[in-house]
Amino acid sequence: MRVAERTKPDGGKAPTVTARSSVSTATHVALRRRRGVNREGLEAGRRSTRTILWILLAAAMVLYGFPFLYLLFTSFKTPIDTIAVPPTILPKEWTLENYANALGRSGVLASFINSIQTAIISTLLSLVLAVPAAYGITRYKTPSGRVFIMAALVTRMVPPVAIGIPLASMMASAGLADTPIALSIAHTTISLPLSIWLMSSFFEAVPRDLEEAATVDGCSRLGALWRVVIPVVSGGIAVTAIFAFLASWNEFLFALLMTAIRSQTTPVVIANFQTQFGLDWGSMTALAAVYSIPVILLTLLLQRKIVAGMTLGAVKG
Repeated sequence: MRVAERTKPDGGKAPTVTARSSVSTATHVALRRRRGVNREGLEAGRRSTRTILWILLAAAMVLYGFPFLYLLFTSFKTPIDTIAVPPTILPKEWTLENYANALGRSGVLASFINSIQTAIISTLLSLVLAVPAAYGITRYKTPSGRVFIMAALVTRMVPPVAIGIPLASMMASAGLADTPIALSIAHTTISLPLSIWLMSSFFEAVPRDLEEAATVDGCSRLGALWRVVIPVVSGGIAVTAIFAFLASWNEFLFALLMTAIRSQTTPVVIANFQTQFGLDWGSMTALAAVYSIPVILLTLLLQRKIVAGMTLGAVKG
């Protein structure tokens, strides 16, 4: 900034600001105003983006949740309302008759027990096989390991109908026809590839320094896995368990092919709800609503673990 001198009344010199200094000050003021306008524009853009995202999220929730809400409302309708044309969303007359009919049928309670047994066994088998497989793939990083995980993912793309009949024949030859064990093994073929893939991503997010510190303290490779790595990826294990459980809980084709009476699961029983006039929509929707309760409760119980598993990769060391 250029400064000029002017004469004081007593004859001394005093500095004065020239016109160039005034221009510089005006420029700074204009820049500050421009920055303020830009900042306000950025904030407005962020608010608009946030509003659009919330609208899209609400629309997705409505589209995703409407079928279940319609099923839930239908379970409280009278038999006449369930087949009304045009259909109504809310029941004209609320009733619990459908729940009484569905839960009172023979074989429904046994099918629930079979579904729970099959899903639990299948989930445990998937975790027991997927955890060591994924750990070995991520820690040793051999070419065969990469080929194995890609092959596992490719097998997940094979249509279940292509292996359903051979599996049913194999289980019958092994004396396991119409048993929860046979169905659990079949369901494991569906959930295991995805379980290995998920657990591999979770193990990748765990720093190797943790294992090295454990080995320095005297732990073996297996001890480090059990005492250090498994607690860190417990959220990922919960996420994998949820997916494996859902894969077995909702499966229909293998259950239809490999069960008869003793080990029928609830999806097969729901499909058999027929009357002389057609499908019994009221009882079907009532049993389907009850069948969804265990999964909802399991998800709520493991909610914190699921969130921890989903955010595990964000804190990768």
